[in-house]
Amino acid sequence: MNKEIETYNNGQTEVDKEICDLLTKLINSELTEAENKIWHAHPVWFLDGNPTVGFSKQKKGIRLMFWSGADFDEDNLNVKGTKFKDASIFYNKVTEVNISELKSWLKKSREIQWDYKNLIKKKGNLERLK
Repeated sequence: MNKEIETYNNGQTEVDKEICDLLTKLINSELTEAENKIWHAHPVWFLDGNPTVGFSKQKKGIRLMFWSGADFDEDNLNVKGTKFKDASIFYNKVTEVNISELKSWLKKSREIQWDYKNLIKKKGNLERLK
């Protein structure tokens, strides 16, 4: 596990740490080629420099966010962004994490991507990759 992400996870409450550790383990095992680091104060995984998935502690729980998740067509990714193509789910207990569902989303995150890496260069216009 990335030391910065480990430090982030260890800074959570026991319940939230359990969720964060599971998410980290599953994301690392499914997106083995992804770079991961703390970005904007929370753990994020990148494919070819493009932010793909990350999580953060928020008032409603641990938010798992997929940058291109709005196009995954998944009912449980029901917190949609208003400006971009992101979609999220909140977890408050580790038992809420559906492992097979998460693995499916991680597969989709590899196949369905919008170009966030070049968003500034393209003056805020998102383009679909692949």
